[in-house]
Amino acid sequence: MVDIATRVWNHKWKIDPIVRSLIDTDFYKLLMCQSIFRNRPNAQVTFSLINRSQNVPLAKLIDEGELREQLDHVRSLSLSRGESTWLRGNTFYGKRQMFTPDFMEWFEDLRLPPYHLERVGDQYELTFEGKWHEVMLWEIPALAILMELRSRAVLDKMDKFELQILYARGMTRVWEKIEALRGLDNLSIADFGTRRRHSYLWQDWCAQAMREGLGDKFSGTSNCKIAMSRELEAIGTNAHELPMVYAALAKDDDALAQSPYDVLQDWHDEHDGNLRIILPDTYGTQGFLDKAPDWLAGWTGIRIDSGDPATAAQIAIDWWSARGEDPREKRVIFSDGLDVDKIKDLHAQFTGKTNISFGWGTLLTNDFRELAVDDALAPFSLVCKAVQANGAPTVKLSDNPRKAMGPDVEIERYKRVFGVGDQVEQDVFV
Repeated sequence: MVDIATRVWNHKWKIDPIVRSLIDTDFYKLLMCQSIFRNRPNAQVTFSLINRSQNVPLAKLIDEGELREQLDHVRSLSLSRGESTWLRGNTFYGKRQMFTPDFMEWFEDLRLPPYHLERVGDQYELTFEGKWHEVMLWEIPALAILMELRSRAVLDKMDKFELQILYARGMTRVWEKIEALRGLDNLSIADFGTRRRHSYLWQDWCAQAMREGLGDKFSGTSNCKIAMSRELEAIGTNAHELPMVYAALAKDDDALAQSPYDVLQDWHDEHDGNLRIILPDTYGTQGFLDKAPDWLAGWTGIRIDSGDPATAAQIAIDWWSARGEDPREKRVIFSDGLDVDKIKDLHAQFTGKTNISFGWGTLLTNDFRELAVDDALAPFSLVCKAVQANGAPTVKLSDNPRKAMGPDVEIERYKRVFGVGDQVEQDVFV
């Protein structure tokens, strides 16, 4: 077990880089990357950093030179022989050789493409432009670097004793959360905390604590490197990025309306079983399910990532029932803004109605609220999104209008095409 406080006190980035592997990323990114590599290899996409928490002045907290060093270090990385062997030979979701030989040959030769970094006021403008299947792999490393450099900026002001107390309190908090979840029957919960973690070492510790404290109730981690090194299941399917880019590539309104289902048709042709999980909220859950083709009702489950989670889960249950499917044989995965109380409430409400799982993110791997002076380590909302595809802007509507993104005129067009009516605003915590 790593002494994190001492490591933080002694660390130098060349010894302890923030991102130390190309597989220090979420499993769903690799699954999507392979799908894009095979189905949309020529799409040109731009990703951009978006700090939703403008009260966190990243450019004042983080030295630009140090940020460039960390980004440049990621560009020097390539798959190790052990990592390649793990991806080629491991069993994921019960399937051997999840990653095809042609994809692996490409991935083994990959170096991440260049980035563009510029300071704009108190924030950084960070963008990545190029072939979709290449630039998409910048998303998680970029977020991890910015999140951890912000943490380091605060930690650098503490002495060794303060660091030891901080991490002791943080560990106690995580363990108390785990103890509060132990008593839930049939709990299935995974670590989804890579993108906004406090640090790699802290996420690694949290995953070990979850395994120790929850046993078989801990289903695994989204982080591929931690999954490999700790012999855990790698967890993840797909994300909003796919329908957002497919929609931007659509030639007209009819193609736009069809694009979310085109995404899942491509996915359907590549994957089966527990990888067939629908993420329906990119352009509104209710409208997506109302217009969904019949074959989608046969998929394994649905992941809920915005809006009121109980409302969305009930919509899914009603949809399955209306399509002649038994909701008790389906799975609902909750993954938005989770902490202990919400997990316990949702577990109580939906146990017996459907199979439920939880992807626990920021408040597992980055909950240092009120543990530092001026609450300087509180988590904040930072994303890296595809903002343009083949020159066209991307749009996300979400079930929560506060998470909507894209030009106003395009947002209105998408609302019209997808029939999105009034929506209820929810606070965006992370």
